[in-house]
Amino acid sequence: MAAIASFGAPVAAGHRLEALDYASIPGLAEDDLHAAFDTFRTSCAAIAAGVPELRRGKPPSAVLQDICRIALKAEVSTNADARRFFEAHFQPWRITSTDGDGRDQKGFLTGYYEPVVAASKTSAPGFATPILSRPPDLVTLEPGEGVGALAGFAAARRRPDSNLEPYPDRAAIETGAMEGRPEPIAWVRDPIERFIIQVQGSARLRWPDGSQARLTYSGRNGWPYTSIGRALVEDGKVAAERMSLAALKQWVRDHGQEEGAEGLVLMRRNRSFVFFALGPVDDPGKGPIGAAGVPLAPLRSIAVDRALWSYGLPLWLSADLPWRSPEKTAFRRLMIAQDTGSAIVGPARADVFFGSGDDAGARAGDIRHPADMIVLLPRAQSAP
Repeated sequence: MAAIASFGAPVAAGHRLEALDYASIPGLAEDDLHAAFDTFRTSCAAIAAGVPELRRGKPPSAVLQDICRIALKAEVSTNADARRFFEAHFQPWRITSTDGDGRDQKGFLTGYYEPVVAASKTSAPGFATPILSRPPDLVTLEPGEGVGALAGFAAARRRPDSNLEPYPDRAAIETGAMEGRPEPIAWVRDPIERFIIQVQGSARLRWPDGSQARLTYSGRNGWPYTSIGRALVEDGKVAAERMSLAALKQWVRDHGQEEGAEGLVLMRRNRSFVFFALGPVDDPGKGPIGAAGVPLAPLRSIAVDRALWSYGLPLWLSADLPWRSPEKTAFRRLMIAQDTGSAIVGPARADVFFGSGDDAGARAGDIRHPADMIVLLPRAQSAP
């Protein structure tokens, strides 16, 4: 496990690395490695420029920074060029896992997207739910800071005496218990619309005049994330094979979102609450800004556990997914770690960014599948 430890990431129990050669990676010859290299170079530009991360991750090692400087100057115009670059600078390692009985397990993939939703700059008929900006008393905690009464929390509230305490949870924020509540920066249709935006971590807003703006993650209240879709399945209210993003939204709307209604009670089981910043859509062709501070690339950017993997690392994913249609087909791609998420925990866990809009959301919502995962670590750091 020295390979991960030397990269500055702790080893999770039940996981290990197995060295591979590039010839052993299935489907590598068929992938568009030039596109993967372009996405990698986007991360490299941010690393070289010291672009602030929206959610601080494991710092890039000196060797990864060196590779990024090389990438920014490299002449890479073909798949063959890209493959030579990755082979020269990175060693592939298969991430293997075992369950409690010592049996091998695959990694696990989900999907996410950028919702595109109608919104208003003020409260108006049809736009009843506020999107809130980051409160001034919210303090983001780094790993290891959440001790004592804050154990397990990713954020806290700074009291007037400068001491920290747990931030109000979703129910408390929604019922007005948050002190110094910031002014809403936008209004959307209903609570489940806001809830999905919070889960996805970003959104593109479409104002009534047809212009657009973008919501970017600006912090959360620090309470652990709870999947309400999984809760519906476990409670026997929706069959596992029928669960999807659309099914979840419809169930909540069908069961009510007013105080005391089942739909609102379900959403409040997820005590995490996300705040946003409002900005322009500078380039409609680019995705939202991920945790690494760079625009996300559809089907090339992934969210990873930021406590384990640095942003900018390449990871190979191999799975059979319904990513083009409801039918499963091979998904074999070199992806770049550019984002993170509260539910993305562990070295063999990733969230695939599918793009923007309803079609991307429909495809992303169907992804809950096992996968083989290979991390590419800088060669100077990868020898166990």
